[in-house]
Amino acid sequence: MDLQEVTALSGKQRVFRARQKICSAGYISHITQRAAGREPLFLEAKDYLLMLGLLKDVAEKFHVSFYALCFMQNHTHLLLKPSKDNLSQAMHSVFFRYAKRFNRKYERRGHIFGGPYRQAVCLDNSYLLAASVYIHLNPVRAGMVKHANDYKWSSCSLYCNSNSPSSFVDPGPVLKLLDRDQAQAKNYYATIVREAKNEPPDNVLEQEGAIEKFLSNLARMFPSLLKRVGRQNQDEKETIKQIMEFPDLQRLMQTVLAGKPRSPETLKARRYLVEQLIARGFNKTEIARQLKVTRKTVYNILNQ
Repeated sequence: MDLQEVTALSGKQRVFRARQKICSAGYISHITQRAAGREPLFLEAKDYLLMLGLLKDVAEKFHVSFYALCFMQNHTHLLLKPSKDNLSQAMHSVFFRYAKRFNRKYERRGHIFGGPYRQAVCLDNSYLLAASVYIHLNPVRAGMVKHANDYKWSSCSLYCNSNSPSSFVDPGPVLKLLDRDQAQAKNYYATIVREAKNEPPDNVLEQEGAIEKFLSNLARMFPSLLKRVGRQNQDEKETIKQIMEFPDLQRLMQTVLAGKPRSPETLKARRYLVEQLIARGFNKTEIARQLKVTRKTVYNILNQ
């Protein structure tokens, strides 16, 4: 299946499990990697810190955005989005360097990972939310902690704590699905994690539909919330579809996004584009999303 076919699935499926890796920019993926056999991947705190350091290095060098992660003793979960067509190279850099240092440190030979990493491409916002919560509930499901937020080697605290430190892991894209106010979004997320821990998910490494089943449980527990998240996803697709029906506007938008933000030509083109979109019935929220700016910026563009 090629990239165009994967794109065509958006709106028809929530997830695409890639047998041949999808490395193109802009796709959010749930990456899993497990140890070979029953061998552990981490033996002490420094091993976890090494993996964190390698991921941070890859985030900078390969321009990969990390949204969530969890390190279990014998497997890892990553939720990420590359901004360049280099996902395979980025993952190879992480896992190859980790294996090399792990073997040298513990004076061992052979593979520490049980084959290539697995990839599920997120095609739906509700699936993205479910994947994030699933990742953070792994330690609870394994009986390692009572509350997901207590586990040291996951990003759950970034999602739930009001005073969480800055990190290369960015919870923002997932939290924005819940509320534009980050504090309120964190409260929602903490509630979901707390309530969902009583719905232990299946093992995604062993059961292909584990997260879809978990999503169904979340939808039953939080029906209005999951409907709202789903509408966000559909609204965005519909807005893109509508803009694509106006080729001139599509070309103008590409010009505006590629131009220098403060140049007179770009500012003039941007205002004209906003005026044309409003004339065709688009609201300011939709326009802001497509231009990758805030609603306040849209108002400022109109008042220039």
